[in-house]
Amino acid sequence: MPKLTVLDKSGSNVGEIELKDSVFGIEPNEHVMYQAIIMQQASLRQGTHAVKNRSAVRGGGVKPWRQKGTGRARQGSIRSPQWVGGGVVFGPTPRSYSFKLPKKVRRLAIKSALSSKVKDNEIIVLDDLTLDAPKTKEFVNVLSNLSINEKALIVTSELHEATALSARNIPTVKLVTADQVTVLDVVNYNKLILTKAAAEKLEEVLG
Repeated sequence: MPKLTVLDKSGSNVGEIELKDSVFGIEPNEHVMYQAIIMQQASLRQGTHAVKNRSAVRGGGVKPWRQKGTGRARQGSIRSPQWVGGGVVFGPTPRSYSFKLPKKVRRLAIKSALSSKVKDNEIIVLDDLTLDAPKTKEFVNVLSNLSINEKALIVTSELHEATALSARNIPTVKLVTADQVTVLDVVNYNKLILTKAAAEKLEEVLG
């Protein structure tokens, strides 16, 4: 079982925590992580792209010239795709790009992402991260005490308003609750900061 040092907001060592092998100690499955990331990115696409086909373009209700006898190629409408101003063939239409992976695959993906952070020593466990008042400066001091100078994903067990307001103005930091953790976020941020309660909640849900 992975053993990690538990720190407080000042960066001092206040104990140890043993994490479950079934959640934080598995061999990361990179292919499953890739599938989960593609699924999440696909669901973020708006899919509102659209073009007009020949039935949607204005005009072209009259045959431009008679079928035979002009020496020109036969034409039925000036809004056919080969005409300037005509409709578009096989253009994009509004659609949803989202798709779903099986539940077991999604769980394996998030466990693989968490385990890869432990394996790469990119995870920090805090005993607590609640602030008395929303102060960004105080939150920056906490990050400084933890020697965090890169992108960090912070996971708490539940949303604390003062802490969330303190973190939201820092562009390199994202704060989420344990039930909102995604593979895309874990992979996208260099450091993963978990509160002790959040780690226990993840073990309870994923274990």
